Amino acid sequence: MSTAYIALGANLGEPRPMLGWAREQVERLGTVTGVSRLYRTAPVGGPPGQPDYLNAALRLDTELSPAALMAALHEIEARAGRRRRERWEARVLDLDLLLYGALTSETDPVLPHPRAWERAFVLAPLADLNAQHRHPHTGETVADALARVGTSGLEVLSEGW
Repeated sequence: MSTAYIALGANLGEPRPMLGWAREQVERLGTVTGVSRLYRTAPVGGPPGQPDYLNAALRLDTELSPAALMAALHEIEARAGRRRRERWEARVLDLDLLLYGALTSETDPVLPHPRAWERAFVLAPLADLNAQHRHPHTGETVADALARVGTSGLEVLSEGW
């Protein structure tokens, strides 16, 4: 059994119910042992004019390998109607594997997620679950990374969703 951290995001359609549905789907991949607060954030990168995102994170104990878990997350996205056309485009659902135990990997899936320690919309929900987790390469904690990048533009919407 391994512990994985998964980021959830959505900014098309009805993001809040979509994230709830995605959480239910992820629960089928193991045991969800932690749920972050729900955040509203402005889009980072991508085409201009996108609506704000709702973001959260889950801690999942799973027996799936990292590759199998990533494939399952992509399948959930596809069932939600996600189509990958343009990098950082608006999306009905985005599921990212952030961490998988202490595993590091430079191949698919890249672990830890290559941009997680640079994005407040990932770090804030991750901090809700494990603020003292250290990046395996730099040693920086999630809390320290969040302090470094700042929380400007993050709005907590809900403790329980």
